[in-house]
Amino acid sequence: MESYSVTQVESLTGIKAHTLRVWERRYGFVLPMRTDTNIRYYSEAQLRKLLNVSVLIDCGVRISKIVKMTDGELFEQVNLQVEDPSIDYGEGVNALVLAMLDMNETAFNKVFRASVLRKGLKSTMVDLIYPFLKRVGILWTSGKAVPAHEHYISNLIRQKIIASIDMLPDARGDAPTIILFLPEGEEHEIGLLLGAFIAKDRGWNVIYLGQNVPTENLFMVVDIVKPKALLTMLVASYSSRSVKAVNEIVKTLKTPILLSGNVISEEDLLNFKHVKYIQNPQELEDYLIRGLDVSM
Repeated sequence: MESYSVTQVESLTGIKAHTLRVWERRYGFVLPMRTDTNIRYYSEAQLRKLLNVSVLIDCGVRISKIVKMTDGELFEQVNLQVEDPSIDYGEGVNALVLAMLDMNETAFNKVFRASVLRKGLKSTMVDLIYPFLKRVGILWTSGKAVPAHEHYISNLIRQKIIASIDMLPDARGDAPTIILFLPEGEEHEIGLLLGAFIAKDRGWNVIYLGQNVPTENLFMVVDIVKPKALLTMLVASYSSRSVKAVNEIVKTLKTPILLSGNVISEEDLLNFKHVKYIQNPQELEDYLIRGLDVSM
């Protein structure tokens, strides 16, 4: 049976540890188990229940009402909320976590479509998909998600982002060009795809090279298209291969390079004047807006 620490449950559900303790004392609700050394932990079933609870709380349902529900009633209420596009249940991140754990594509699609109806495609990508990716990151690093979960949800999101990119209009003929790539040794492209969506949505001409791009191939493309900027990310734990590749690229090219992901520990990369660290989608969008204003 899988177990989750209080910190992991807090990160995955968005429910503060203090709030969980209040619910325990006041309602006797979702009482954690304890190890032989008295350390609190939660089972997978309890995690799922708390994820359902957090969805309803996002919808404005009071905890005093939720604690009186059976597990069946709780599940039914969550389904009703997810299916109703007129109800704003917050980011919907918890509902996506549940869909991932259950490998439930139908539930995933309902959350995604409801968000698009309420907020539009761009806000869904930035305000729903990106926070979801950040939250489930703890699953990969803590080993609580098997590879099947990661592949399953990654492919679903990949499909959504690619379809969303295809719906955007082509860039103008005089639009600035940005190359998006992952260096050799990097395979996780979901964040890069999200960057491609944002760049195209902002009117840039996007050259998307994808994952594990040989450095010499990148140099060839740069020579051909003369981009105004490049965007790359380091997602996996730092490998000597990817670090070596990015260092070579940074030292060889003078084109502005936007660098995101797990790069803070590699301070040398950030000392170059033409390298800018991008922390989140908003920073990327702000940079692209400024660059577009200068170009047009």
